[in-house]
Amino acid sequence: MDELDELVGSWLALPEVAERLGTDVGRVRRMLQDRDLVAARRGERRTPHVPASLVADGRPLPDLRGTLTVLFDAGYSDEEALRWLYTPEPSLPGTPVEALRGGRRAEVRRRAQAMGF
Repeated sequence: MDELDELVGSWLALPEVAERLGTDVGRVRRMLQDRDLVAARRGERRTPHVPASLVADGRPLPDLRGTLTVLFDAGYSDEEALRWLYTPEPSLPGTPVEALRGGRRAEVRRRAQAMGF
C-alpha cells in the first residue's frame, strides 16, 4: 500500500467524499458499487478511501466510470486499477488520471484495453 500512497498522494475518507459531492455516505457507497468511483482500504481500520483527484467540481471525475469498466472487465482489482491510473504511462501525457482530467478519455481507454490483453 505504501507504493500506492506515494502514487496517489491525497486520499479522502468516504465522509469527506460525501461532503465534496454534496451527498451522504450511503450515496458514495453506491457510487463505489456502481463503479463511478474506486477506493482502496487504508489505515488501521482498513476503511475505504478515494483518491482526492477523482472528485472534481462536486462530482466524480468525468469519464472515470468508462475507464474503470474497461479495467475491471480486464480483471483488475480496485488497487490494481488505482495503481494503473496513477502510474506514469509513456504513451500518455503523464498518468492516465492526468490524461482523463485533460479530456483524453479515448487515449486512456485504448491503453487500458491494450493492458487487458
